[in-house]
Amino acid sequence: MADRTNWDRKREFAPSPEPLNFRCVDVHAHLEIVTETAPNSPEIKALLDEAARVGIDRVVQVGISAEQSQWCVEMADAFPGRVLAAVALHPNDAPISKDLEADLAVIERLASHPRVRAIGETGLDFFRTEPELQEKQKYSFRRHIDIAKRHDIALVIHDRDAHRAVLDTLIEEGAPKTTIFHCYSGDEAMARECIDAGYVLSFSGTVTFKNAPALREAVKIVPAELLLVETDSPFLAPTPHRGTLNTPAQIPNIIRFIADVRGDDVDELTQILSDNAERYFGQFN
Repeated sequence: MADRTNWDRKREFAPSPEPLNFRCVDVHAHLEIVTETAPNSPEIKALLDEAARVGIDRVVQVGISAEQSQWCVEMADAFPGRVLAAVALHPNDAPISKDLEADLAVIERLASHPRVRAIGETGLDFFRTEPELQEKQKYSFRRHIDIAKRHDIALVIHDRDAHRAVLDTLIEEGAPKTTIFHCYSGDEAMARECIDAGYVLSFSGTVTFKNAPALREAVKIVPAELLLVETDSPFLAPTPHRGTLNTPAQIPNIIRFIADVRGDDVDELTQILSDNAERYFGQFN
């Protein structure tokens, strides 16, 4: 969701929070950006181990390009029981691909891998994409929707400054059975429309930001069975560590914040979020 082009990898890591009492899942991370290492490297294992120590023992590693999606699959293979993969061309990258059809063919091939459980992140981003490239972005989004439906796996949506266009495209194309709005950025009214359609809303550290009251109003109304939680690592570290390097170990901070906003018991919410993750992405073993 954040701008990858200006990312500073020299930021300090956010400190680990108090462990949760029950295990849960980070459903959206980009650990290759955190480490810039091989998918089976000691650095990746250390990040997973750190997360497990605070109760986050499973991670969905999410694709943003053909090459990086292959990296995600290799990471999922390297850590069975702990990591699943999502594969896609990011909506900011698809319109500038040197060979979009070849890249889409890679995503199509990877979609059949047993540890790939979603097509994403795909969608529309009118904040970064010039108007003359938006039609190509829309084409890529439609192709990703089709791949998700044919492989009967989840669709993970990136939506930035394109709410109405994303919702309309899902109506026109027919949404996959499981459609997840990653790093949900809409307001309460949009949340109600998503809920009515049966879409899943995944909240990141942005819900903790002082300038995001609309997100807090939205998260209050989401039925528990349509709720997920994510870090979008290494971006969007939650308050009180905003600006630091985010990792899956920060999920407890987000869960505790959401539980407080919703008036939920932290332990009960943690178990629901864990169950939801495996309902929508499948078992991690």
